[in-house]
Amino acid sequence: MKLPRWLDWLPFGHVPEINPNQLPCDPLEVSDHFQLIDVRSHTEWQHSHIQGSINLPLQRFSLSAPELDSVHKPIICICLSAHRSTPAVRKLRRAGIEAYELKGGMLNWWRLKLPTEKN
Repeated sequence: MKLPRWLDWLPFGHVPEINPNQLPCDPLEVSDHFQLIDVRSHTEWQHSHIQGSINLPLQRFSLSAPELDSVHKPIICICLSAHRSTPAVRKLRRAGIEAYELKGGMLNWWRLKLPTEKN
C-alpha cells in the first residue's frame, strides 16, 4: 500500500527488508554488495555499528546528503529496532533507489552476535 507523501516520515508500515541472516558473515563482503546507512543518532552509532556503515541520522536524512552522492549499489538502512529506518527506506524507494530495511535493526544484529565496531 502506497502512503501519501505527507505520511512518508511515519515510523511504521511495511517496507522491503533484509534479514541479517541473508547477508554474508564478513562485514566487508556486505559492504561490497550494499551501502549501509545507519540512521541512528551519532552517539548511538559511535557506541556500536556495523563495519562499513555510514552514519546519516534520520533528522538530517535527505536525498541530497553528501553521504548518498556516490551510492551505486542497493542501500540497507539501519536503526535500533527497524522503526526509524522505515521512513528512510520509503524516501529512497520513492526516488527510485533500491533500498531495504535491516530486519529487526541493531537489536536483531546484536541478538545474533554479529560483528560490530565502535568509534
